[in-house]
Amino acid sequence: MKKAFVLLLVVAGLVSAMGCNTVQGIGKDIEKGGEAIQRSTK
Repeated sequence: MKKAFVLLLVVAGLVSAMGCNTVQGIGKDIEKGGEAIQRSTK
């Protein structure tokens, strides 16, 4: 479980770094990553 969580964080970080060009975009991507983590822990 812990390895999957770390892998998810790494993937989310890479996607957010590649997928946005502005600070506002980074914030939205991080928020979406957080929401995905919350859904996976329910």
